[in-house]
Amino acid sequence: MKIIIIGGVAAGMSAASKIRRVNPDIEVTVYEKGGFLSYGACGLPYYVGDYNDDYRKMIARSRQAFTKMGIATFLRHQVLSVDAKEKKVFVKNLESGQEFTDTYDKLMIAVGAEAVVPPFPGKELIGVHVLKTLEDGIFLREYAMLPEIRNVTIVGGGYIGVECAEAFLNIGKQVRMLEAAPRILMSFDEEMAALAQEELVRNGVKVHTGEKVESFYGDGLYVKGVKTDQGTYETDLVIVAAGVRPCTEFLKDTGISMAKNGALLVDREMRTSLPDVYAAGDCILVYNEILEEDSFLALGTVANKCGRIAGANLAGGHERFIGALGSAAIKVCDLELGRTGMGEGDAKRLGKDYKTLVIKANDHPAYYPNPTPITIKLIYENGTRRLLGAQTCGQKGAVLRVDVFAVAIHSRMTTAELGMTDLVYAPPFSGVWDAIQIACNAAK
Repeated sequence: MKIIIIGGVAAGMSAASKIRRVNPDIEVTVYEKGGFLSYGACGLPYYVGDYNDDYRKMIARSRQAFTKMGIATFLRHQVLSVDAKEKKVFVKNLESGQEFTDTYDKLMIAVGAEAVVPPFPGKELIGVHVLKTLEDGIFLREYAMLPEIRNVTIVGGGYIGVECAEAFLNIGKQVRMLEAAPRILMSFDEEMAALAQEELVRNGVKVHTGEKVESFYGDGLYVKGVKTDQGTYETDLVIVAAGVRPCTEFLKDTGISMAKNGALLVDREMRTSLPDVYAAGDCILVYNEILEEDSFLALGTVANKCGRIAGANLAGGHERFIGALGSAAIKVCDLELGRTGMGEGDAKRLGKDYKTLVIKANDHPAYYPNPTPITIKLIYENGTRRLLGAQTCGQKGAVLRVDVFAVAIHSRMTTAELGMTDLVYAPPFSGVWDAIQIACNAAK
């Protein structure tokens, strides 16, 4: 049997590795449009920001290692189209320009998502960039280090935008952030997003919310400024971090089932609507177990899990994805934020009878040096007190506590049950009542 995998980063190579472990006799071929395999794209802002001086540290497994495993990989090869009836893919070698066809018994689509660049006039100017691929990161690190690059403008206040803001601060740049929405980090609730924005401002970022970019302008070659609906700002470098869209345009003629944003629809075994075609990663919708509906969650954790499941099932298994909770975290200068489960907006949209609670408690007792506060927001059902969502923010210890909340939500625990769960205690780490329990026990 021959399996072709389109896409060789997170989900694709997780699938390839799983197939090889399950059945060494299956022929596995991977076509990857870019020049690198199996890298952690979430590390790109930290590479650009000089927290890491070697991009190879982001590569989880080398191409040579995959070759030793018997996995054939073709870099700089783009699959242009798929013929699902004839079980063929049409491939272009981006270096030579040669085009050819290949056949499969089963196919996996793991093409991920691409950065959205709205049709702003001037977007073609040198100095207007995105940060999505390892190639982007390698270029931007060198470009941003040039002494003439002093002012950086970030378009978008989501995860990548905020991480880029910190990255450019770390290498001594002046940073401005432009966000069209009323707040940054819209996946967090207002209370937490406000703390993140305050932290950015405290560290020197000029944050503009509710302000829409209209165009970029320059000297005919290089970008020199940004025009918005409220003003103009000089800049030497623009990072467009306005979201992502699945790279599935090449599949539209196949009749494969897609969501409005182009994400592929799959079942819990990662099967698409086409026979013998599976998909995983940032190009699909995944089941969200707390929302009880499919969600677009472009997260590395989800991509790797779904890729592993797809690989097992391509090799003949029937593993099922238990579902995601949208668990995510971000570092914002000296703060860390985490979230899992429903946000308050989700609870409203779904018509839940819910309550919320926001508390502040220290990460450890005052009788051990340097306690710091953690802000916790809970969303829970009125009456049953079943936990629906949790968000945290603090200088230390905030994010990993979200993992406890994620397990509790997955297990359908109530705030009362979690409030009495036997968590660890030692003065350097937590109080006899951990911040988690203080929050849960205050939820009435």
